[in-house]
Amino acid sequence: MAPVDPHSYTEASSPFITHASLSLYLDFSTSALHGSALLTLSSPFTGSLSLDTRSLTIHSVLDSSSHSPLSFSLSPSDPILGSRLTVSLSEHSSFLIAFSTNSSSALHFLTPSQTGSVHPYAYTQCQSIHARSIFPCHDTPAARIKFSALLNIPSSLSAVMAARHVTRRDPLPNEGGLTCPDSQWCSSGRIVEEFIMEQPIPPYLFAFAVGEIVGRDIGPRTRVYAGPSVIEEAAKEFMGTEEMIRAGEKLFGPYDWERFDLLVLPMSFPYGGMENPKMVFLTPTVIRGDAAGAQVVAHELAHSWTGNLITNKTNEDFWLNEGFTTYAERRIVEVVQGEEIATLNMGIGWRGLNRMMERFKDNMEFTKLKPNMQGIDPDDVYSEVPYEKGFQFLWRIEREIGRPAFDEFLKTYISTFKFQSIDTAAFLDFLNSSLPSIHTQIDLETWVHGTGLPPDAMEPVSKVYTKIKNLAEEFGKARMPREEEVAEWKGQEWELYLENVSCHVEPSQVCALDERYHLSESRDWEVKVAFLHLAISAGCKEYFSEAEKSLKQVGRMKYLRPLYTALAKCSDEGKMLARRIYSEARECYHPIAQGVVESILSKHS
Repeated sequence: MAPVDPHSYTEASSPFITHASLSLYLDFSTSALHGSALLTLSSPFTGSLSLDTRSLTIHSVLDSSSHSPLSFSLSPSDPILGSRLTVSLSEHSSFLIAFSTNSSSALHFLTPSQTGSVHPYAYTQCQSIHARSIFPCHDTPAARIKFSALLNIPSSLSAVMAARHVTRRDPLPNEGGLTCPDSQWCSSGRIVEEFIMEQPIPPYLFAFAVGEIVGRDIGPRTRVYAGPSVIEEAAKEFMGTEEMIRAGEKLFGPYDWERFDLLVLPMSFPYGGMENPKMVFLTPTVIRGDAAGAQVVAHELAHSWTGNLITNKTNEDFWLNEGFTTYAERRIVEVVQGEEIATLNMGIGWRGLNRMMERFKDNMEFTKLKPNMQGIDPDDVYSEVPYEKGFQFLWRIEREIGRPAFDEFLKTYISTFKFQSIDTAAFLDFLNSSLPSIHTQIDLETWVHGTGLPPDAMEPVSKVYTKIKNLAEEFGKARMPREEEVAEWKGQEWELYLENVSCHVEPSQVCALDERYHLSESRDWEVKVAFLHLAISAGCKEYFSEAEKSLKQVGRMKYLRPLYTALAKCSDEGKMLARRIYSEARECYHPIAQGVVESILSKHS
């Protein structure tokens, strides 16, 4: 049977799972998850139903009414897809599965020493195809799902989830179902946190975290959650969130998720942010003390319309998620922080997009908006292309028809497809029906299916952006920026400057730049990592120790990729250092980040 997605065993001829009732027991002593799931299908089904799993032990599959065993089989594990769980059904519309794992690719357990707390921590990151390592499911964005969840955790900890919180209470006998015996479920020192997600979401947005977590209200529909040592800084950094939500509603229509809460996770979190509905997950590196982290929040907020409401059907259509969201983010930033800041954001994105053209020069397939992803792990080719080339495509349409007309197009697009998963063909059909002459004005085929950058892609223009680029070029001619030229600069200006400085400058120049402006000591991780990448690429071995310190402190892949790559490429000494750092820091990285670093080190072995 034909799968609906190159990254899923889900078959087009079978009904999708539409609801999951989950009971999950987190065992911190063994870093294990024990669970049971009552899975409900969209319609009764007879035959072999395929589900996605990875690193799950399947203990039993039962009829949900009689609890009689159902026949099932688990295939050998594929390196990308995991294992196919096949269940034999006979007019079943629901069934029960008991499972466990201690090697989930989505779930990261941290010891107290790894969190800087007296308590352990655990959190999930399911994008792109890792929900299958938490519970058996149709792990494709084509299959949207509602769920309820009981999280059984140590009573000294708290749980949060990208869902509506129902209650925190003592465990009850029999509610654990197949998860574990009542003696374990109801044991002393355990508590149950109960959640419900009423809106259908793609499985990659399933998310929870457990640890020493406290909260502060910062708006009528926003509460920020974090560890006690971070909460005050986080609340201050994100105080302007409600203003951004209102700006988003004005631009894109009603906010349909009730809450927009924020969770600041430990430093190991592998992304800048994750747009989990009702509760965005954030890295603490976005807390910079100057509200600059609001741009990451703006991006995750924008996903509330483009990505969460309308979802890419497969990872081959990922640009529908990230390209639209990058465009929407910059529109929100323009309203809240001004056009100049939005343009600098675009400039950093433009530089990143050109860097991706160089990264994929030997495999230009991944410079397409819609690449062929058959047999490709999405984590291996994750890049700025769907974000920035997608943004460029939408910006090109806006320039062609004008902003007012494009704004109306966007609102109609969102209202037409909300709570649906669509592919690129569906978007192009909608685009051509809404704007019948657009295909005569823009080469849609080149934009969507062509490699590289189309000739009508455009670098942003502004006085500040041009000035920063010119100063970066002059640094290559041995001219240091004067203090009065950079006096008003914040992190974003320095990041853009460093991104545009050639890595072929003299090491002494780089050291002199740092001596004057202390960039290697910046509290802004974007600036710190951009500088360290430049320094290592330019051959400044004196910054190896600072790179090591940074790589042992942070797990965000945006920083791991350039620093490990620069070390591995610069010299044999750098390569050996990269391997040693990774061996010592590995357990602090999320499993997804571990895979990325291992791929980099293997490539440059």
